[in-house]
Amino acid sequence: MHRITLSIAAASALFAAKGHAQKASSADIIKAEREFYTVSAVPMPPGEVLEVSGLEWLPGGKLAVSTRRGEIWVASNPASEAPEWKRFAHGLHEPLGISFHDGWLWATQRPEVTRMKDTDGDGKADVFENVAAPWGINGDYHEYAFGARSPKDGSIWNVLCLTGSGGANSLFRGFVIRVFPDGKSEAVASGVRSPGGIGFAPDGEAFYTDNQGLWNGSSSLKHLKVGSFQGNPTGFKTFDEAAKRGISMGVVAKKPATPKSGSRIDTERANVEEFVPPAVVLPHGILGHSPTGMCYDLTGKFGPFKGQLFVGEQTFSNVQRVFLEKVNGVYQGAVFHFLSGFGSGNIAVLMTPDGVLYTGGSDRGWGAKGGKPFALERAVWNGKAAFEIHEMRAKPDGFELTFTQPVDPKTAADPASYSADAWTYIYQSGYGSPEVDKVKPVIVSATVGADGKSVRLKLDKLTKGHVHAIGAEGVKSTDGNGLLHAKGYYTLNEIPN
Repeated sequence: MHRITLSIAAASALFAAKGHAQKASSADIIKAEREFYTVSAVPMPPGEVLEVSGLEWLPGGKLAVSTRRGEIWVASNPASEAPEWKRFAHGLHEPLGISFHDGWLWATQRPEVTRMKDTDGDGKADVFENVAAPWGINGDYHEYAFGARSPKDGSIWNVLCLTGSGGANSLFRGFVIRVFPDGKSEAVASGVRSPGGIGFAPDGEAFYTDNQGLWNGSSSLKHLKVGSFQGNPTGFKTFDEAAKRGISMGVVAKKPATPKSGSRIDTERANVEEFVPPAVVLPHGILGHSPTGMCYDLTGKFGPFKGQLFVGEQTFSNVQRVFLEKVNGVYQGAVFHFLSGFGSGNIAVLMTPDGVLYTGGSDRGWGAKGGKPFALERAVWNGKAAFEIHEMRAKPDGFELTFTQPVDPKTAADPASYSADAWTYIYQSGYGSPEVDKVKPVIVSATVGADGKSVRLKLDKLTKGHVHAIGAEGVKSTDGNGLLHAKGYYTLNEIPN
């Protein structure tokens, strides 16, 4: 225990250095994180290429893995040193999302939602049914379709990439389509650009990740409110095409007003009635370049973060942690670094019932920091809680930070122990955006709560619509340790009353 405390304190001192004068190396960060979470490779079928694109937990503790190359494999004992693999299906068209429901394994392929079943018990699917194929597809490489199952009604929600990342040359490109188990389907949202994953919160609300690009100043996690506009008007041509074909647009029948390029998201929210702002911006280049799949920890067995969201990152080969809250009826919250050093570009993320996080992906097409062409890995909590910012909540005049361990009252009550910056992005038809409209809030006071694990920060100014980067670089725990990850990035869509 003494050796661990010293190593964490040393690494934390590196992470807690203010500004950029001193930075921990990637190796230092990974080593410090591994004191709390063990990350190991899951042995794959010998000689096979598993570019992981989807993960699902099956009855009997089996793990289903879909691949970008159109296969689905099932491991009957994925936690063992020698998992027993069986190829369940092949010949699919890049399935990006699988789910088990009502005895069937469902998959979102590029052109359709399919369900499969093994009826003779040999471990291979022998029944394949096209449930629905309501959207268009052509030969463009970028027309990906990501799918996830709603826990409320069993419908499959499919979030559809644009054509070539900046066009909409097929029906419903840039839309979200849900497919019901009986084969009926409907559009539920518009304004999507380039999703990397989709999932559901414990309350049943849908979220997806969208990548930086046209009309997306930075990548972000977005709330898929039914009937919403997600910010990118490129796919609006589907409204006209659907009218020509007599296709019902359902809950998105009304085409939203076109936002003004060069504006700001907070401004255009007032001009476009259906516009739902990103719940959490994932600052480009700071947290990664390409966010992907997501999962919640509902087990309480993956560290002190029960109820929080974990988001994969393809380019940086890591996983981020997100705290969400709803303020004035709008989702918003903070994102924190969590785990680094995965082998390839993470695409799919899954939390098992026993609190093990599985993730996997590939680097084909984009490259990934991990360096391997494909990987499947699991992260297991070792029972020791790191000193981290646990939650970051918006207040009318600042933020309340809670920590995973009791804080040292002296450092936690010193405003000099904290840092604050704020910025936003240009909302434009051009590709991405620099950080603009920068603000340097002053931390007026820091008040330690009676619980000894929370601090109320009062700032001289909050800016609606800005990302607020709040650091606690100088805060120590009562054991004298600095924070493992000292900064959170809060997207302030709404200021609490």
